[in-house]
Amino acid sequence: MEFNFIISVFAVNMCLFLSGQMTDLLYTEKDLVTSLKDYIRAEESKLEQIKRWAEKLDSLTVTATQDPEGFLGHPVNAFKLMKRLNTEWGDLESLVLRDTTGGFISNLTIQRQHFPTDEDQTGAAKALIRLQDTYRLDANTISTGNLPGVKYKSHMTAEDCFELGKIAYSDADYYHTELWMAQALKQLDEGEESTLDKVTVIDYLSYAIYQQGEMERAMEYTKRLIELDPEHPRGKSNLKYFEFQLEKQKKAAEEEAPKQKEREKRETAEKKKKKKQKKSKKAFSLIPEREKYEMLCRGEGIKMTPRRQSRLFCRYYDNNRNPSLLLAPVKQQDEWDRPYIVRYLDIISDAEIERVKQLAKPRLRRATISNPITGVLETASYRISKSAWLTEYDDPMIEKINDRIEGVTGLEMDTAEELQVANYGVGGQYEPHFDFGRVRSFSVCHKLGTGNRIATWLFYMSDVSAGGATVFPDVGAAVWPQKGTAVFWYNLFASGEGDYSTRHAACPVLVGNKWVSNKWIHERGQEWRRPCGLSESE
Repeated sequence: MEFNFIISVFAVNMCLFLSGQMTDLLYTEKDLVTSLKDYIRAEESKLEQIKRWAEKLDSLTVTATQDPEGFLGHPVNAFKLMKRLNTEWGDLESLVLRDTTGGFISNLTIQRQHFPTDEDQTGAAKALIRLQDTYRLDANTISTGNLPGVKYKSHMTAEDCFELGKIAYSDADYYHTELWMAQALKQLDEGEESTLDKVTVIDYLSYAIYQQGEMERAMEYTKRLIELDPEHPRGKSNLKYFEFQLEKQKKAAEEEAPKQKEREKRETAEKKKKKKQKKSKKAFSLIPEREKYEMLCRGEGIKMTPRRQSRLFCRYYDNNRNPSLLLAPVKQQDEWDRPYIVRYLDIISDAEIERVKQLAKPRLRRATISNPITGVLETASYRISKSAWLTEYDDPMIEKINDRIEGVTGLEMDTAEELQVANYGVGGQYEPHFDFGRVRSFSVCHKLGTGNRIATWLFYMSDVSAGGATVFPDVGAAVWPQKGTAVFWYNLFASGEGDYSTRHAACPVLVGNKWVSNKWIHERGQEWRRPCGLSESE
């Protein structure tokens, strides 16, 4: 009887244990089903995100590929393309990596080697900032895409603005950090949907403002940061620091006030007069070259006097009855008097332009400059374009173009450099420089053995919607791109001395895509075509 009881108790306990286990397993299964449903919902959400992404990009790429150059001519479109390929496609890859669509992942992995890098994305961002400065554009104008001459308007998200602010911050450029963080915050405050956290934006913004010495404004933003996140690790300590520093500044100002009044009393009327004269003199001092360059790029250059303007003409030109121009003289138009710059209209056809671009595109490489000290060719941050060199052996059309330049200028082309084709994309520019060599022992011109660059011939092979002018900061001249035309000027006086007034620059392209080709003509072979002058500036 006792034995049976023991067995019965054991059997019941066994049943309870097995029953409990099974119940746990049931709940485990239920939990797995719930997890499975969550997984399905997550997969559906993921696929929905991918679908929205695909539809958005399908629409975008259809529009973009109808006119690639026009679309990429908008600097925001170029920046966002860099950002999508470098960052957002990577996010998409992570999203679908667990999917069974191995073909897509394999293709994406293969194509990734052609994608822009972090450096490319940073470069595109800096180009936007460069355009912002040169053309005095506020962040909101760029963000909303309201640029002059735009064909494909594009908006920047708060994340895009934040990205620009971060790039400026990494360069300790707190001025632009403030501008773009403030724009990101503005868009978030206006209700833009974003994964971006306001606290993060305000943190950057407050610090950037503090670094520029505006303590009170930095403190106001810090207060807002604490309201949004009372537990922010730096918020409260930063606020105490700002309050302490402002109090310190206030006391210093109070102590300085009586001393300042005393100094003002001691200052005589004569001293005040001299001080005023000094300030007046400073106001009329020479404008720095960089500022003149940017003013000219914006179309704010020095205007010619009516008397000088009246001496500029347009004419049909046959270069002293050159046989090749007798029946079809070219249209010549004076652009500037000193230095003398002329433009030739309808000097290259659309078909020739397309052929030159077709030949050049596979060869385009980052443009180089000659180091003024060593003479070595190297890339430089102040020349941002891609270039290629074409010879008459590449295509008969190049020989035809060279002959045309020789006929119009009357200068020998055998000693000239090859035709250089350059493409300036988003923010593309070439800051002020001389075409002629100034250090004869090292210059590229000297190494060629054909003398210095006596003259420059520049074809404009595209119109540019906004920006892209060729400017001469020393004299205030600005020549604007006009497809099918060419400009010409002498870099050297007839004496062989360099004409320093020809220092020129290519302004950044604001909207559009700029194509040019140029011919640098050398001294050798011109002895009888342009005889040497007797005076230095002749």
